[in-house]
Amino acid sequence: MSSTGVSVLLRPRPYETSSGALLLLPLLPQPEPLKPLPSEIWANIFMFSLASSSNDKRSKPWAWALLTICKAFHEIILPQLYSSIHITSLGTLQGFYDKLHVSDQKWDSIRRIPYSTPGRWVQILDLSDLLFESQTQALMLDSLLTQLFPLIPSLTALSMNPSLILSRRALSALGQRDGAVNLRSLTGLCYISPLSNTPDDDPFVQLFRNTPNLTTLVIAGRGLDPFELEFGYGDTFTLPDLTNFRPLLLPKLQTLSLLSMHFSPLMLALLKSELPNLRKLTVTPYDDIQYPASLSSAFIAQHSAHLTSLLLFTPKSWPTRLHPSPTEILAKAPNLNHLSLENPLPSLVLTEKHSLRILSIPRPIDSFWRMFERLLPYLPNLVALHIRDVRWLRKGVSSMAQGAGVQGEMREWKRRLDRRRIRLFDADWKEDA
Repeated sequence: MSSTGVSVLLRPRPYETSSGALLLLPLLPQPEPLKPLPSEIWANIFMFSLASSSNDKRSKPWAWALLTICKAFHEIILPQLYSSIHITSLGTLQGFYDKLHVSDQKWDSIRRIPYSTPGRWVQILDLSDLLFESQTQALMLDSLLTQLFPLIPSLTALSMNPSLILSRRALSALGQRDGAVNLRSLTGLCYISPLSNTPDDDPFVQLFRNTPNLTTLVIAGRGLDPFELEFGYGDTFTLPDLTNFRPLLLPKLQTLSLLSMHFSPLMLALLKSELPNLRKLTVTPYDDIQYPASLSSAFIAQHSAHLTSLLLFTPKSWPTRLHPSPTEILAKAPNLNHLSLENPLPSLVLTEKHSLRILSIPRPIDSFWRMFERLLPYLPNLVALHIRDVRWLRKGVSSMAQGAGVQGEMREWKRRLDRRRIRLFDADWKEDA
């Protein structure tokens, strides 16, 4: 029997009067027909191919071409293409909103589908590279986002351009839409303190009351005006009445960044709320401004018990205004594995052994080395010192250049640290060859 299921007969003596016929038997068993792959397997195949094809955020034209292969592939791939959206221009955002708006108008609840497509497929919205050139375009973006947020109920991660200030109505649309509890990550938000210092009047506080499942939160403020310090800022500053304040519930928050923010109603609300799972905190230091005019040092002390990573960082600006850091960080955060310091480097105080493993500083400074050397007996687990603003010179540079300036200081520090079995890394986390 052939592969087509038809019997094959051999007639060795076809010209005989009564020629015999022999049945041809297959030497190998007949192969079974291949079973079609389930749609779930195809979905995983396309998911891995889309994720591994490129590490950048650029669109993949070939991925959209897969929609034309067949109807089955179209139904499998289209939700994955809409699951992660990266937009860089106002025109693209307008087209994306128009597509979702038209689809929402055609949505029919009789089909028992919770939300319209493709809006319900969007899980990640990356607007970190979204560009705008004028205040008019910023207002257009804010209006578009106000109308867009209610159309994407399954959104889990939102990344914003810190240059764009979201209005109260946009924040309200984000927090009061269906599916607000699905949000896990909010990054790149720009914060402007409201006129009132009461946390309940802050739109960000109202937003976070509706997003209890947040795990990552990155917010950047506008910093402290230096003229406020000249006129005795904080001398008569008093905290608002928090008798009736209801603390925020953010039990899953693990990573928090509050940049260029010395005081705000949001910071006060977070200070008065329990953050039991907070493990990584990035904050701009303002230790020269006393509490309550500045909450940065009090915030570190309040939430440092369970921290494993603490980064003191001041965003670069012109001119950069650096403020001192608290000196008792290590004593107040006993579980730290990684500590990153900012200039001016503080004279750390430590009287008991600490479990710190990685210490980061901006640049090697001789005065800091003397203090650091005194701390080493209390840091038995320290394995790495990270210089985050300096890179090793590339190979081929003359030995004279490698031994001069900051590079020479780095090599001297490396020689000293090698004796203590502590590794020295540059800004790219590379060791000198």
